[in-house]
Amino acid sequence: MKRIKTAIVGASGYTGMELLRLLLGHPQVELVAVTSRQESGKAVGLVFPRFAKVPGAGLTFSEPDPEAIAATGAEVAFLALPHGVAAGIARALLDRGLRVIDLSADFRLRDPAVYAEYYDHAHPAPDLLGQAVYGLPELRAAEIHDARLVASPGCYPTSILLPLLPLLRERLIDPATLVANSMSGVSGAGRKADLSLLFCECNESARAYGIPKHRHLSEIEQELSLAAGKQVRLTFIPHLIPVTAGILTTTTATLREGVAVEAIGQALELAYANAACVRLLGRGACPDTKNVVRTNFIDIGWQHDPRTGRVLLMSAEDNLGKGAGGQALQSFNLMFGFSETAGLQNS
Repeated sequence: MKRIKTAIVGASGYTGMELLRLLLGHPQVELVAVTSRQESGKAVGLVFPRFAKVPGAGLTFSEPDPEAIAATGAEVAFLALPHGVAAGIARALLDRGLRVIDLSADFRLRDPAVYAEYYDHAHPAPDLLGQAVYGLPELRAAEIHDARLVASPGCYPTSILLPLLPLLRERLIDPATLVANSMSGVSGAGRKADLSLLFCECNESARAYGIPKHRHLSEIEQELSLAAGKQVRLTFIPHLIPVTAGILTTTTATLREGVAVEAIGQALELAYANAACVRLLGRGACPDTKNVVRTNFIDIGWQHDPRTGRVLLMSAEDNLGKGAGGQALQSFNLMFGFSETAGLQNS
């Protein structure tokens, strides 16, 4: 059985830890490099005791040196790095013949001007944007298979795009009426010291943040606009809730005049009936984060409100799984011709 030599660059954060969990258990992966400036020189099993005695966990964290990563024979690298940092590493690894799956925002946007607007600095590698594939497996499986550079979508965008895209493509809803409310676990903010993220600040509390222009809004509107065939604007209100992981999103939109309510369910079934990681719960079902945390599933339910004429779309996913590491692994599997769910079935 062929095993792909694989590197994780930035493996000590929450997303990096999720990638470690998944890749250490993947039957077609040989993990040959894991990097972390903070943990350099320490074994994976020492930094993360949960992996102690797991085959491969004796690997030592190293500095994120592209030359050293390439010297390990790695064929592909997952980048779990901050935006603005990932692009430089991606270029260096691409130049050395590796394929790259980037989990930062650096290659998700097609327009460098939009990147600068939302991320407050010029794009560090605009010449690479044209070759990056927005890695939503349910939408671009064939493109991901052939890609050298995959931009793995953000967690909020995944939870919003998957329910909405089929309805916009089929012209079932009015894109001018879109409103999305999302609630995310605290791990979505990353593994860092921040007063606002301390247990006593988050426990028994919920709050909105990042309004009116959360950074993920840029990629959400980009993909919605492509599906609708015209510019789409979305009101997006993210919330922090006192759980470790999980995202619950409710999106509403007005049903177009003359569209039968049953067309909503039919469009979702047509789009995702054979999608390995999408579970359609049907009309009237309300997804629950407890059913998706530590999996790579996104659960989708929907309902129609005849009083307002609005469609209610509900989705639940793990922000570290389908919203980050698990989805990136889906892309890896597509890139190398493995089963799309390899290494994910029991996660």
